[in-house]
Amino acid sequence: MTTLTLSSNRVAQYWALTKPRVTQLAVFCAVIGMFLASPDLPDWRVVVAATIGIWLLAGAAFAVNCLVERSIDAKMARTARRPLARGEITPAQTLLFSGLIGGAGMWVLYSLVNPLTMWLTFATFVGYAVIYTMLLKPATPQNIVIGGLSGAMPPALGWAAIANDVPMQAWILVLIIFIWTPPHFWALALYRRDDYAKSGLPMLPITHGLKFTQFHIFLYTIALVATTMLPYAVRMSGLIYLISAVVLGAVFLWYSWRIYRHYTDLIARKAFAYSIIYLSLLFAALLLDHYWTI
Repeated sequence: MTTLTLSSNRVAQYWALTKPRVTQLAVFCAVIGMFLASPDLPDWRVVVAATIGIWLLAGAAFAVNCLVERSIDAKMARTARRPLARGEITPAQTLLFSGLIGGAGMWVLYSLVNPLTMWLTFATFVGYAVIYTMLLKPATPQNIVIGGLSGAMPPALGWAAIANDVPMQAWILVLIIFIWTPPHFWALALYRRDDYAKSGLPMLPITHGLKFTQFHIFLYTIALVATTMLPYAVRMSGLIYLISAVVLGAVFLWYSWRIYRHYTDLIARKAFAYSIIYLSLLFAALLLDHYWTI
């Protein structure tokens, strides 16, 4: 194996530590928050700097998550190929990597964006990497509910980057993601329940059973659809968003009803995949409505 191939593999291993697909969705929601914070197009330099800074700190948090959960990941088919679970990267290397990109992210946000965004993003890092990963996840089946706030913060971070403030509208977006997280994640936990049983984590399908989890997915989806009406109710958005939210929510409700009444692992898998598309399209509709209305 050549030196170039070895270097390429090492880069790929460190890249995998940042959970890039999850990071992309979080950063996408942060960028939407940046554009919604301004009636006109925001300063592109601030958008680029904030995107880089938030991405780096999010990646650092996910690297710590991989470090803490390496032994758990090794037991689960979904995560067994992660670099730490396979022993391809050491804990010391992971800590150094997380510290470097996290520190770089804080510097970018403080120097090129504003201190408020840096501190909010750092608090999100602590919330996910420490409070959720180390304390809540192994302790309670409500881990994803209580710890969901850290994962819901990206729109507020993006809004703060442009406005240097986090008004009510930003917190509505945070609330949407907060309510979205349980039905999204529990759908995954349902069809991956054998994996989670091996892990020893107190996930809801393991501690309370399938029927209980299915019912709560349906309840949270109803709450989610109601919550997505708030941007229109407070005149933050118009009819484009409202119609999009109703249609997207109806599909999500259909998936949740199928999970509740006619469960199969296939429908849970499809619901999980749709939940990601749902959130992306919902926020894209907010952006389209914002500039189309203006």
